[in-house]
Amino acid sequence: MNAKQYIAARAARELKNGDIVNLGIGIPTLVADFIPLDINVYLHSENGILGVGPSPNPEQTDQNLVNAGKRPVTVLEGSSFFDSASSFAMIRGGHVSVSILGVLEIDALGRIANWAVPGKSVLGVGGAMDLLEGSKRVIVTTMHTNTEGDSKIVHKLTYPLTSERKVDLIITDLAVFSVKEDGLHLIELAPGVSLEEVQQKTDAPFHFSESFTIGNEVIV
Repeated sequence: MNAKQYIAARAARELKNGDIVNLGIGIPTLVADFIPLDINVYLHSENGILGVGPSPNPEQTDQNLVNAGKRPVTVLEGSSFFDSASSFAMIRGGHVSVSILGVLEIDALGRIANWAVPGKSVLGVGGAMDLLEGSKRVIVTTMHTNTEGDSKIVHKLTYPLTSERKVDLIITDLAVFSVKEDGLHLIELAPGVSLEEVQQKTDAPFHFSESFTIGNEVIV
């Protein structure tokens, strides 16, 4: 399992029976392949699918069946298709239980930037703003640092803010943070990762207790 798959598998553990779940572009799309067999959720794609299944094998790929990120998907028995207006009505109406989003940056308050890079052309804002405002719970999945090795969890955003709404949970290849009124709280270290490494690679301040989790084990 590589780092991105580890993040996706960890995010899948946050899902509960009956959840309607929107998976954003990038690492979030991998979550579909790690949903526990005893958990029944309904994956939503804002281009108009409810009931997205795991990633297709090459022989299963249908280029006409894609998610909002234009990636091929499968659909489960009982899935439904609808137009974009109906899809966003579901989001804006508060019917999405959990959104799992990728980010460019996260600030010390738990707000994210994930829709634009200054100086680079983009096709549009997509559904990130609606998902942040309309989802009952928002989870971020991201590598802890960018390709230059700089922290993606920053004191102040340098990319355009997506929404004032704070996310609820941040999952990286190094750690898991919950977002509370007073900022970020470290609640879990990835296996083999030290607190010192997380402190070194996290630009934003964060809180931590004397005991926290590594995997499923509580360390004091």
